[in-house]
Amino acid sequence: MDMSKESVREALRVQLWPVPLVAVVLALILGQTLPSLDRHLDDSMPPVVSGILFGGGPEAARSLLETIAGSTITVTALTFSLTVVTLQLASSQFSPRLLRTFTRDRFVHNTLALFLATFVFALTVLRSIRVETRAGPAFVPEIAVTTAFALTIITVIGLVLFLAYLARQIRVETMLRDVHRETDETLERVFPEHDSRRPSIPSPGGRPDIVHASSSGFLTRVDTRALLSAAARLEAFVSLDVAPGASLVAGVPVARVWSAQAGPLDGDRLAGLADAVSRSLRTDFERTATQDPSFGLQQLLDVTDKALSPGVNDPTTAVHALSHISAVLCSLTARTTGPVTLYDTDDRARLNLTLPSFAELLDLVMDQLVTYAFTGPRTAGRSIAMLSEITITASRAGTLATHAPALHGHRARARRAVETSTLDPVIRADLLSQLNDIDQQPQQSRA
Repeated sequence: MDMSKESVREALRVQLWPVPLVAVVLALILGQTLPSLDRHLDDSMPPVVSGILFGGGPEAARSLLETIAGSTITVTALTFSLTVVTLQLASSQFSPRLLRTFTRDRFVHNTLALFLATFVFALTVLRSIRVETRAGPAFVPEIAVTTAFALTIITVIGLVLFLAYLARQIRVETMLRDVHRETDETLERVFPEHDSRRPSIPSPGGRPDIVHASSSGFLTRVDTRALLSAAARLEAFVSLDVAPGASLVAGVPVARVWSAQAGPLDGDRLAGLADAVSRSLRTDFERTATQDPSFGLQQLLDVTDKALSPGVNDPTTAVHALSHISAVLCSLTARTTGPVTLYDTDDRARLNLTLPSFAELLDLVMDQLVTYAFTGPRTAGRSIAMLSEITITASRAGTLATHAPALHGHRARARRAVETSTLDPVIRADLLSQLNDIDQQPQQSRA
């Protein structure tokens, strides 16, 4: 589960500056190169090409480029200011963590890059325009000015497309789809469908040495390759007791270590293991989806809870979010979840990794649903339907026996939530009937 490349890619994707910076550098280079090409081809261009290029004098070219630069930077600032305000309103209504879907959007990056590249290119070409003086003749870089005009047309088209794209992106359905897609990608990385890793084994007997966190923040990535290599080199067994997404506090225990040989770890080996654990744990001020399978579910739950709050009162959005949650949990029924043990090249157990199990992820979801979702008939019915869908998919995947205790426990919780709710008696009776029907679904799915 070495995710160093994926983590770097994710870190760059959520930043707005990398793509625009590259575009600005290319615009600077192009703005310097094209005027030189103009000087070289000034007297050798065929009439057909010359008729297409800019045909004004130095003052007209300077005025055009000044207009392009001024209007482009104004439109850029205004467009993205309005965008930020719009997204702030959307985040306050749905979830502030959904802003990540905007900052990592390639279309947004490319649009900002186009706007800034047009601005920088126009300014750079503007420097090369010369009026006729005693020091030399007038010079108008016709190819460069025409290119700036073409970039302006493309920018206008890009502005229209961006506004249409933004109007679609701030819809809650689009945000939920993007979170669902990102969560599926995370699940495939953390819990691949054809997982060859072995389930977690019991830790060695004896008293372990404790390793403490060296920094505070959310655990975003575990460099398992480096930690596994260090454990093998130092002849030790490491049990990492925190999962990606956990909130770490400096000085709090995060791992236990044992010697793979007889006797305790000596001071040098223990210090080496503590240093390896510290270097393998990456923390940040916010959670990411790189190795954290529960982050996407938490985002979908945030939308659900916000929609059910009295200030918003939007059960339709809550039902849509629950549909995505159900789809994610159903996909997990066919995967091997929970802690795993990693082995070295000699097939010796070296590292226990803590990862959430299906039951723990279902607990995460149902803890919030039984608190908030059973106050309304639609969200209560959708929550019960989710349990039904999970039961069916688990039966078809052949994992129902494994997940049955967790599902049975949450059906009992749902039943109590319905019975103690303030819903109309007719609605309560219908919901209880749906819960009773779930027990018959596995037999029906095998028929």
